[in-house]
Order: sequence, then C-alpha cells, then structure tokens
Amino acid sequence: MEAKGWADEQLKAMVLQAIAHHALGEKDKAVKVLSDALALAEPGGFIRIFVDEGLPMAHLLSEAAAQGSMPDYIGKLLAVFQAEEQMSKGKSFLLAAQTLIEPLSPRELEVLQLIAQGLSNNEISKRLFLALDTVKGHNRKIYDKLQVQRRTEAVARAHELGLL
Repeated sequence: MEAKGWADEQLKAMVLQAIAHHALGEKDKAVKVLSDALALAEPGGFIRIFVDEGLPMAHLLSEAAAQGSMPDYIGKLLAVFQAEEQMSKGKSFLLAAQTLIEPLSPRELEVLQLIAQGLSNNEISKRLFLALDTVKGHNRKIYDKLQVQRRTEAVARAHELGLL
C-alpha cells in the first residue's frame, strides 16, 4: 500500500514537472517527462491526474501525440478533455439561459441567429416565411429579453450569454 502511494506521488510530481517545463518553453524536456509519466500511468489507467491539469496539459498531450508518444493512451486522455469541454459548453449555455428573466423562445433564437448572420428583417421574413411585422415583433421581444436597444447589441449580448 505504501509503495502504491509513493508511485502516485511520483506520478503527480512528474505531471507537474512536465507542465512546468512546458510553461518555461522547454518543450522537449516537457514531452520527455510527460512520456515517462504516461508510461507509469497507463497500466493503472490514470486519467484524472492528467485531465485535472486543464488546458496546458491538453496542449502538452497534443505535442506528445504529434511526436508519436503512446498514441492510444493519449487519444483516450484527449477524448476525455474534449468530452468535458462539450459538457462545460452545455453548462454555460444553461447558465446563460437561466440568467435571462424570460428565456428566448426557439423561434426568437432562430431570428437572433439570422440577425447575427447579418440578414435584414426583410431577408429574415422571406427565409422563415413570416410576415415582416412578425419578424419586427420577434426583434422587439428579443431586445426586451436581452435588455438591449439595437441589433448589434443583441448579437453581442447573445455572445456574452453563450446563446450564439
């Protein structure tokens, strides 16, 4: 049990050392230390020890993969990074939607996306088969819900909230 604890601590130290080398611009040293850490970690299937280090580790793993180091294991780790990134995007979208007093309807989101693409009210009405007055009504509701005055502000606010 004690030996296993020592191996875990050694692995943590190697991971941090690899990130430190990378941050200092010592990419070759960083990849070497990371490769040694991966060789130590793979039999135990360690994942969190790498993923919890965040974006710097993802970049370092990508560099190690580009050099052909342990492609299967690195592929697994990078897949976990990607899955967590997708989940966090989903969470930020939910948080953004919850910050609105009244969330945008699916149709309002559709109109907002077309506004963001630079379409005029007339073009939006033709694209969505809506009367021009209906599009203008959607615009007013979007502006009210986002608490803005004009199209450009609506697009900027929607980006801030993760709606676009």
